[in-house]
Amino acid sequence: MLLSSIPGYRALRRGRASCPGAAYLITTITRERAPVFRHFPAGCAAARCFENPMLLRDSSMLAWVLMPDHAHWLIQLGEVDSLAALVNRLKSSSSRMAGKCAGTESSIWLAGFHDHGLRAEEDLLGVARYIVANPLRAGLVRRVGDYPFWNAVWL
Repeated sequence: MLLSSIPGYRALRRGRASCPGAAYLITTITRERAPVFRHFPAGCAAARCFENPMLLRDSSMLAWVLMPDHAHWLIQLGEVDSLAALVNRLKSSSSRMAGKCAGTESSIWLAGFHDHGLRAEEDLLGVARYIVANPLRAGLVRRVGDYPFWNAVWL
């Protein structure tokens, strides 16, 4: 099902603004919540895309985690791209690269994404900690350092 066919989806997207310099918490999920990234090589391929300067251009990836069936990114948007353009480029590239490793040519990510623009008073470091602690909360590991698919600029 296309997200755009869900009642109210277009209304939610109307008025979405990309503010250069603003930080955004992004969540995107795989199609049918398939645990694509349990396949280690596919996870490695996708993770390389999240920090690729050619894909990010003048935006910054502040923190990220790749879970088996979704990803969270903390991005500081640059001047060049809209948020939608940047997210679509990251999803397209990571889907293509991970798909090669997983042996599929179909898109890995579900269309669309959830974004939360952080307000000035919100703590970037606190949001980054929340992101990288996802594998702990999901019971995938006992220590964050044991999980292979995450990073934060504060390290």
